[in-house]
Amino acid sequence: MSNNSLVSISDYSKDEILEILESAADFELNPNRKTLHGKVIATLFFEPSTRTRLSFETAVVRLGGSIIGFSDVTTSSSVKGETLNDTIHMVSCYADAIVMRHPLEGAARFASEISPVPIINAGDGSNQHPSQTLLDLYSIFKTQATLENLNICLVGDLKYGRTVHSLIMAMSHFHPTFHFIAPDELKVPDEYKVFCKRNNIKFKESSELHDNFNDADILYMTRVQKERFQDMMEYERVKNVYTLKNNMLENTKSNMRILHPLPRVTEIDPDVDSNEKAYYFKQAQNGLYVRQAILSKVLVSK
Repeated sequence: MSNNSLVSISDYSKDEILEILESAADFELNPNRKTLHGKVIATLFFEPSTRTRLSFETAVVRLGGSIIGFSDVTTSSSVKGETLNDTIHMVSCYADAIVMRHPLEGAARFASEISPVPIINAGDGSNQHPSQTLLDLYSIFKTQATLENLNICLVGDLKYGRTVHSLIMAMSHFHPTFHFIAPDELKVPDEYKVFCKRNNIKFKESSELHDNFNDADILYMTRVQKERFQDMMEYERVKNVYTLKNNMLENTKSNMRILHPLPRVTEIDPDVDSNEKAYYFKQAQNGLYVRQAILSKVLVSK
């Protein structure tokens, strides 16, 4: 993009994705640098966040940059009626780049089109979450030593799950086989099934979790996202539809690893945490190195 923004995972080519993963591995070896010395990064979180916000802000600090912004929209002028257009124009006067999370799909794309500084999408509604996808890819590569020809089982909220949507698109470069497991109310949207067919990606769908992931290399769990539901009765029907338990992992492949973008609610029982196949906390740690790589690409290679 003209201002070096990262809005969708499709903004990066396969080569650029691999470049980010290689850079992340380098930052993991030595995360403390002065790469962003003199740079100011604004973090605008119109929705709650723990891992994404803190890992981006830690990445900035470890790279020698400075941070401005807000983590609670009620402390911003949005509550006074300021438009996103005006907020982006105003903040871009102070910062060299903007990391933004917003509840509306397309908000990050809009911001990138009006902003003179790069926008990094930290999640826009149920649409995209490209930095999460890049850390997912890094985690997959670290655990499998490849991204090619993997069996990936995606479980839970596949309708509203922006991390799932971005991961499907990113993995299209690497010949995956997907297994989508979700209740009827939360099935993967048709547009992503069409995407898979158009890119010759094999996939199947089912609604049962037990024994349906024994051939998986990656088991990617997601929570049912209460904040995306307009009908709370529908949410109550599906909120506890799946719970992964330790005894369900007995017949899985030795190389299989469990990922989750977090936070979890009830979809992974705490008894799984001690299993060597549980990788979600290390996955979250990987977010620091990947986001250092993203910030460096966005701001240093301009």
